[in-house]
Order: sequence, then C-alpha cells, then structure tokens
Amino acid sequence: MKTIETNVGRIDQVLRIAGGLLLILLFALGVIGPWGLLGLVALATGLVRFCPVYRLLGLHTCGSNVQRLP
Repeated sequence: MKTIETNVGRIDQVLRIAGGLLLILLFALGVIGPWGLLGLVALATGLVRFCPVYRLLGLHTCGSNVQRLP
C-alpha cells in the first residue's frame, strides 16, 4: 500500500481547519458567495495534513518530523 508523506505542520493545520470552518460558516449564513465553499479544501487539507500544491512546489511546514500516512 502506498503511503503519503504529511507536508502540513501543526500551526498550518490549525489555521487551515479554522479558516476552512469560518469560510463554510460564512457561506452557510449567506454572508459570502459560493467561493466560500473553498473552505472545504482548506478543511480537508488540514484534516489529512497533506496539501497537493505544497507537494508540487516542494514545500512543507512540518519541520524535520515528517510522518507517513497509510
């Protein structure tokens, strides 16, 4: 089975989850338009601690303690 390296650190993870939830909430309340659904992407990447864009750019915010996800 192939594993995925995490590339999202703890602070990045917390910010992605909080920002994603905020965008989804604002969309649900009708404060912002459909682009608020981008909060789903931020939420998902925060929960799984993997960002495909970071991988394409060779970035990671998790420091030297890289974990592998099953």
